[in-house]
Amino acid sequence: MSQELFKRLLSSIILIPVVLFIIIKGSLIFICFIVICFFISIYEWHMISKKKFYSLFGYIFIFFSFLSVYKLRINSENDYWDLLFIVTICISTDIGGYVFGKIFKGPKLSRFSPNKTYAGMFGGFLLSIVSIYLFVNIFLLTNEFMDNWLVMVILISSISQIGDIFISFFKRLRNIKDTGKIIPGHGGLLDRIDGMIFAFPFSYIIFLINFN
Repeated sequence: MSQELFKRLLSSIILIPVVLFIIIKGSLIFICFIVICFFISIYEWHMISKKKFYSLFGYIFIFFSFLSVYKLRINSENDYWDLLFIVTICISTDIGGYVFGKIFKGPKLSRFSPNKTYAGMFGGFLLSIVSIYLFVNIFLLTNEFMDNWLVMVILISSISQIGDIFISFFKRLRNIKDTGKIIPGHGGLLDRIDGMIFAFPFSYIIFLINFN
């Protein structure tokens, strides 16, 4: 096992349970957590965009993305389940893409993100579907939204992967590999949540449509 892969696995083992605990706990600890993540994301975006003409759009988008996270958790009628649903899809998509991409390799998905392959894309879909199938059945979530869980998984996973490529595009413009060094094995926070910051506002809109 390479040192980089070991760092990546160790970081994930530590971070995932912590994040899940904070989401479930909610309240002030959750608000403090997303505020800290917001400012780190803003800083990393600032370092990537370097006052380019598109930098302002990035700041605005990140703000509304984190606002949607807050609303999905604090203002949700389903407590923390909606946010957990989305986070599970995004994490599974990322892990599936990484593992399948490493194992099967194959044609590249985009020149903007040279590590992304078609095998990784399908791996992301597959693992997210399996994860949410277990999620829905273990926790017996049977409302109208969950009845359409498969469609939602495909949509959210697709948006997450597009977000990943989108941030990779801006990293390529700056000729950098990572947005930062805050997370060992992963790079910056935006490297870790690039798909999520796109998936959250999209999912929030879908939730509004479903429940109103």
